[in-house]
Order: sequence, then structure tokens, then C-alpha cells
Amino acid sequence: MRATAKVLVVDDDADLLKLVSIRLQSAGFEVATADSGERALAILSASTPQVVVTDLRMGGMDGMALFDQIHRSNPVLPVIILTAHGTIPDAVAATQRGVFGYLTKPFDGKDLVTQVTRAVNLSAPVTTDDISEEWKSGIVTRNPEFEAVLSRAKLVATGDASVLIRGESGTGKELLAQAIHRASPRRDQPFMAINCGAIPEALLESELFGHVKGAFTGAARDHEGLFQSANGGTVFLDEIGDMPVALQVKLLRVLQERTVRPVGATQSAPVDVRIVSATHRDLDAAIREGQFREDLYYRLNVVSFTLPPLRDRREDVPLLAGHFLTNIARKYGKTVNAFSADALQRLVKYDWPGNVRELVNVVEQVVALTTSAVVSPALVESALRIQATELDSFEQARGQFERDYLARLLKMTSGNVTHAARLAKRNRTEFYKLLHRHHLDPGLFKALT
Repeated sequence: MRATAKVLVVDDDADLLKLVSIRLQSAGFEVATADSGERALAILSASTPQVVVTDLRMGGMDGMALFDQIHRSNPVLPVIILTAHGTIPDAVAATQRGVFGYLTKPFDGKDLVTQVTRAVNLSAPVTTDDISEEWKSGIVTRNPEFEAVLSRAKLVATGDASVLIRGESGTGKELLAQAIHRASPRRDQPFMAINCGAIPEALLESELFGHVKGAFTGAARDHEGLFQSANGGTVFLDEIGDMPVALQVKLLRVLQERTVRPVGATQSAPVDVRIVSATHRDLDAAIREGQFREDLYYRLNVVSFTLPPLRDRREDVPLLAGHFLTNIARKYGKTVNAFSADALQRLVKYDWPGNVRELVNVVEQVVALTTSAVVSPALVESALRIQATELDSFEQARGQFERDYLARLLKMTSGNVTHAARLAKRNRTEFYKLLHRHHLDPGLFKALT
């Protein structure tokens, strides 16, 4: 945990607000307080903490409404809910909506500190320890679902069972296949990969199983196929769902007999390989439509993993973006140290239809184009080319715009209301009313200078 981590505590009970603040401060946290959800949003307009701890039942905006507002603009900011009215169904519903933690009052101070510490660690930058295990190098995640996949993958790697990896394009299926190979007893033998959908059907059989000289026009010499080249190691069949049905029959025979017969050969050769395959297609539907053999499916699908899309692991976006930024900046020989807070927020809110592969492309584009050490939000928006699809109601959108606009004016003027009102072309009295409506305290912005 970082000693200077900042926590925003929100409660309309002054005594409890003070008690929680004291406990967190004594644990080494910097604490800001708000006596309402509206006041909390005003504070968040000025600066972003690492964690928000809020009471559930409050006058005006309650804790879940506050969480929804926070989650809409900053989906990775951890929120912990406190309540005297907690029930198990409430806790389950809250966590399903993305709340980080849930404590029922009266709560144990140690439990509170533990939850906050976990939340702070979740938003901390990646360290070498996070990715130090060589077998999963290149995989950067703190997503519980992805971490569960890695834990199971490491166990499965020690055996020889065939593995099928499902997931959308760009989610990291080949990275997981490589990780399984590195964690296996075959780690010192070859890892050979082929995309079954990227090679014409006429050539795919030769690439997989090899051919002998003269087997077909252009076969000027013997060619060792993928299976023989990987003997003793692992074969990764990417996009297995795109393999032609005729070739599926031959692959099934290889898996059953553990031998391969090169195209044009009269004899088979033994092979010892571990098969890891991957697909973005629904193989169950392909089987029903006669496009994929059911017997081959069961041979490949001894153990199955499903990788979550990037939009379902948004907590990983800042980690991955920082990881790629460092590597790509080094490749380009440029000094680009970080994304601005607003730029990072835009990355987190984006839905990433192309998943991690698309994130890599966006980071490379902004590194290539940036002229400063910090990537701006405008550059990120230009690289994304697509605006977020989620629409707020008119009232929510207008309220958010007003609060953001007023906060921006106060930041520009360091909390000088007279100057801010002049920029907004409003008289001071009207401007103060707007600030009061959105619970904005000019003093918060003076502290930023």
C-alpha cells in the first residue's frame, strides 16, 4: 500500500464520518470527507482519490446512486459501501453492479482498513512482482476472472490434456497458450502456432502434416509439417473453428493415432505433441450446422478456458495501457511517460470491440503522434475515433455538463469566483447559485495551485 493513498469518505452522520476518518488516518491514509453524495461529486470534480468509502443510506443522493455516478465517469475507481441496513441480497446486488466492497455497521475497524488497502492495491501500478513468474510473462491482469483462468491453466499445464481456449479476437488466446506451454514439462521443446483460418485449404494440410518431394506441383523438396517440427513440444491451432471439415477428419486421425502422414507419403511417422487450440466461434452451433465434427470437438475440448473481453476487465485497462506505453515508447525511442488522468479515463470508458489487440494499436498510434511526455485526452479520442455508446438521460447529461464546466472554470481560475463568473458571462450572484446547486466549493480548487 502507498502511504499517501487518498480516500474519500462520504456520510451524512458527522460522528461516523469522524470515526471512519480517524481509523483510516491512523492506518496511514490521506482522508477527505463529504457529508452528502452531492458534495462528494463536487470533491471528485476537483481531484480523484484512490478509493471512495460511502454510507448507503443518506439524505438526498444515497450510496448506490453515488456509486452509479462515479462508475459512469470512472469505472475503475473502487467504491466501498457502509450500511446499517445490510442484508446478504443487498451485498450480492451491490457487488454484481461493480461495488468493490460492502461492510455492515457496526463494522470492525480492521476489516475497513483491510478492504481499503485491497482497493488501493488494486489501483496501484503494475510492479515486477505482478508479472515476475516467467511462465505467464506478457500477461498483465488483476481481473479476478482472468486470474482464475491463469490459476487453472497452471494446474492443467503439468499434464498432457488437450486444451481449448475460447474468447473474442484479441483477448490474448495465444498468450495463454504460450503460458501453458512454458508452465508444462514440454517448456524446453518447440511451441509451434498456426492460424487455421489464415491459410488456404489447399496449403493447410501441407503446413500441418508436411509433404514429400513431388507430392504436388511445386513440391520441389520434402517439407516437415508443423506437427513434426513441434515433436516433443506444443502445437497451437488458432481459430480451429475455421478449419475445413475434410481436414478435420485428418486431424482427428492424428490425435487418435499419434502419427502423421505427410502429403504424398506412403508411411506415417510417430509424433508426440500437446494440442492447444483456440476459437472465437461458437463451436456448439458449428456442430449443429455440420461445420465442425463433434468427435474432434471432444478430442480438443478436454479442458476449456474462456477469456473475458477487455470491456469486462476494465480494471486492467490502465495496467495494460501503461505496460504497452512503456514498451512502445522504448521501441520508438521517445520519452512518453504516462497518460493524463482524463486520457486514461477515456481509455477505461471505451468498449474495446477489438480487445487487447485494439488497445495495443491505439497506444502505438498515440506514442507515434504525441509531442509531449504525457498523452493528452484529445490524442486518445482521435485514436479511438468512436465516442462512448452509453447515453445518459437529458437531466443527467445536463447536470454532469454543468458540474464539469463549473469545475473546469474553477480549475482555470484557481478558485477565483469573480474571474470564473466573468469567463462564464454570469454575474457573481448567479454564479454562486450554480456552485451551490452542484455543491462546488471554490476553496477546493485553490488548494490545487
